[in-house]
Amino acid sequence: MVIATRLFGEINVDDEKMIQFPGGIIGFSDMQNFALIHDDKQVEGGIRWLQSADEPSFAMPVIDPLLVKPDYNPVVDDEMLKRIGEFGQDDILVLTTITVPKDIKLMSVNLKAPFIINAKTKKACQIIVEDFDVKYPVYEILKAAKEG
Repeated sequence: MVIATRLFGEINVDDEKMIQFPGGIIGFSDMQNFALIHDDKQVEGGIRWLQSADEPSFAMPVIDPLLVKPDYNPVVDDEMLKRIGEFGQDDILVLTTITVPKDIKLMSVNLKAPFIINAKTKKACQIIVEDFDVKYPVYEILKAAKEG
């Protein structure tokens, strides 16, 4: 599948790598088809992009929350995950959006609304979890990781 994007131009994505959000994502229920894009040269676990196949101008930077909060383990009701199909622990990929404002020192991740992707079925959902911040500051954490 060829996706025309605003940020990356035209990209080729194998159909079997497309990720479907059956209910869309929070605030954008009409966007249900996405590709996870990353730079082949980047280090493992860096920033990736969740690119909409339905709306070329819509892409969100995402990151593995364990890179910035190693004890991140939200309690999730199994009912919320039914629409992404059956999975084992190794089939799940959890990503959170990362926000990079003009003042990079205010960079944050949204730990309250993670994306849960079932790698086996290529279905995903976005959920709201309790006890986590919408704007969890990460600049110092990422800076320290890069230096160390």
